[in-house]
Amino acid sequence: MDKLMDRLRWTAAFISRAIGGEIPETAVILGSGLGLLSDEIEHPVVIPYGEIPHFVRSTVAGHKGNLIFGLFGGKKILVMQGRFHYYEGYDMREIVFPVRVMHLLGVKILLASNAAGGVNEEYKAGDLMLIRDHINLLPNPLVGQNMDAFGPRFPDMTRPYDLALIRLAETIATERHINLRKGVYLAGSGPSYETPAEYRYFRLIGADAVGMSTTPEVITARHCGMRVLGMSVITNEAHHFTDDFVNDGADVIKTANKSATVMTDLFKEIIRRSS
Repeated sequence: MDKLMDRLRWTAAFISRAIGGEIPETAVILGSGLGLLSDEIEHPVVIPYGEIPHFVRSTVAGHKGNLIFGLFGGKKILVMQGRFHYYEGYDMREIVFPVRVMHLLGVKILLASNAAGGVNEEYKAGDLMLIRDHINLLPNPLVGQNMDAFGPRFPDMTRPYDLALIRLAETIATERHINLRKGVYLAGSGPSYETPAEYRYFRLIGADAVGMSTTPEVITARHCGMRVLGMSVITNEAHHFTDDFVNDGADVIKTANKSATVMTDLFKEIIRRSS
């Protein structure tokens, strides 16, 4: 555990030097096809993951693999342009390593986005869904010796997603006439897409959208005491299956790209008004 802490501190020190000792109080994790937000960062400092000590590399299409610091919504932010996934073969410590580094850098608020399939029959491709709660079917990233420097052995997850941030997002969406849904996100391991029977099962147990990420980072962020807002872009309708229905990864990225502009504007205003 001491070796992991040493690696985290070493990485945080490297990033801090690269960004001139600035303190980013807000961080954003961008999911598949949602990289548009990074194009609007002012005075960006771009650090490829491959140059960051102890970071693994993102191997998934739609994840560019850069850490970006700059101004967005008038605030200093740190953006992960692509995340790490369990299905890439990484273990949980590697997947959530960046979140713990963010904490050491001073991040207080985490905005996590993802592309997800809509199992709620009311959801349509292109919808945005605020995550109000989640079902985690991935290994818990806190298994093992607790890192007391970050948080308690048994962190409360009654409210994993910050209620004030959710209300703020809903207020902004209403002001801007954005149809913003609110539901439960379920995370599975992937990389295969789910069968129709699995989609029906996930809906039965309370999921509105299904993906392959996000919950490990959220659990770790909450363990560190961060406030979290989660948002899914619904990229396909996983509730009506015809004989020729298929899930296609390229289509997921295309649909996410189409919704990225609205999500970017929403995130910018959330960051601007958050405190």
